[in-house]
Amino acid sequence: MTTATTRALRTTPPALTGDSTARDSPAAARPSLPSLTGLRWMAALLVFGLHVNNFGYFGGTGGRLVYWGFGAGATGVSFFFVLSGFVLTWSARPSDRALAFWRRRFARVYPVHLVTLALALVMAYTLENQPMPTPKQALSNALLLHSWWRPWWQTLNPVSWSLACEAFFYASFPLLFLLLRRLGARSSTVLGGLSVVAVVVLAWADAHHWWTYALYSFPAARLPEFVLGAVAARLVLLGRWRGPGLEASLALAIIGYFLVPQVTPGYSATVCTIVGFTLLIPAAAVADMQGLPSLWRRRRLVRLGELSFAFYMIHLLVLRAATQLLGTKPHFGLLAAVAVTTTAFAVSLGLSWVLYEAVERPARRLLLRRRRPAAQPERAKESREAPAAARD
Repeated sequence: MTTATTRALRTTPPALTGDSTARDSPAAARPSLPSLTGLRWMAALLVFGLHVNNFGYFGGTGGRLVYWGFGAGATGVSFFFVLSGFVLTWSARPSDRALAFWRRRFARVYPVHLVTLALALVMAYTLENQPMPTPKQALSNALLLHSWWRPWWQTLNPVSWSLACEAFFYASFPLLFLLLRRLGARSSTVLGGLSVVAVVVLAWADAHHWWTYALYSFPAARLPEFVLGAVAARLVLLGRWRGPGLEASLALAIIGYFLVPQVTPGYSATVCTIVGFTLLIPAAAVADMQGLPSLWRRRRLVRLGELSFAFYMIHLLVLRAATQLLGTKPHFGLLAAVAVTTTAFAVSLGLSWVLYEAVERPARRLLLRRRRPAAQPERAKESREAPAAARD
């Protein structure tokens, strides 16, 4: 453990140390973690690079370089799963009810999913060479159930398969949080270790085709990644995190990323990156808590991180629509490929800004708006004076 990390843990505020305090302290008392938002953008960028590689914009040496840099970009989704477990545990309210939690998660992800699903449907019926969904496929996608049945997982907006996994995580989280609140540091560490073992066993079973369908998109198979993120957050809250610092954790994550081509494609890639990602996320959180240096806390990266969900949800639709002009796997020369990729990136980013400002934020405010009875002015006044973080 680095000196910086040790110092961070020793000076953690009282609200973040000790079992009883960590269990009972409100989420509003916990500091924000902007580095995690910046890291979220980098994960979305990895997925974008993977899809640029898959659409074959680059030919020759450029194509080989893009594959080298982004061929393992699918692991960005694994990062999202670990990050989701960490952030939800970090911000969870001990007194919160399951319905209130599910309502907030619905408001956070479903409006953007619904809009991009509608766009995908319009594209399917208006553009040439677009896959046409059956009614069952469209309904399962709308209900975020399509990842449970492999033949449906890539229908309409293909990236939404990960939202089906997240929906399962959200459904499981109240029970997981209840368990974590009753576990000390040692028991939480054991749970994390069992989650790592589960990832390894599932990867081995997937590589040896124990099941008819691959486990890559199966929600239950991705749950251990989410649990690992939750365990890491729990240990940070207890003041018992003993991972390396931000630089060392980042190095381990990068090494794991470039090991991915050495394993069987698909779920097995998770084995390469799971340790690095599980170390990197709490290391970034500790850096934010103590004001330690962090590249990921820069204002522009944080802003891009705010747009990352919308960017993730829209970029593949942009790339699909572009095939109407560019064809399938055009394998351009270097300059043309860079120009096309830059244009696709700019359009995706612009549309993600529109989605964030016109759909994600206003829909969340609308869905989470609370009606205050007119007969209780004192309670309304008290609510207005409460910190914004406490009213989430």
